[in-house]
Amino acid sequence: MNHGLEVNRVMHVDLIPFKNGMIARVFGELDLRTAPEFRDTIDSVLDRQAGDIHSIILSMGGVTFLDSSGLGAILGRYRKLSQVNGRLAACSLTPHIMKVFELSGLLKIIQVFDTEERAVAALAGGGQR
Repeated sequence: MNHGLEVNRVMHVDLIPFKNGMIARVFGELDLRTAPEFRDTIDSVLDRQAGDIHSIILSMGGVTFLDSSGLGAILGRYRKLSQVNGRLAACSLTPHIMKVFELSGLLKIIQVFDTEERAVAALAGGGQR
């Protein structure tokens, strides 16, 4: 049996730093209810470490649902990073989430990789999708 807040949480983000960047492992539903928490989590790190974080990789393998509010939150982080010449990429998308990215047009602006390792290698200076 789980105890504490974890039982009621629909979405959470684990942050893993790498050289000049951060992997954000997203789990659960990214929707109208959880998009503000997602946005605030990423933005607080970007604001605290301004100048140190140039790349964010959204590791989406644990995302079970994504709606237009979640897409908007992702697009907003893309814009925020783009304003400071940073990069946003995604990886480990399930087939369903990949389809949402494709239909929404996000695949045209956000680079997607099969694995976290490939995303880190590419954002650190070359690699494969």
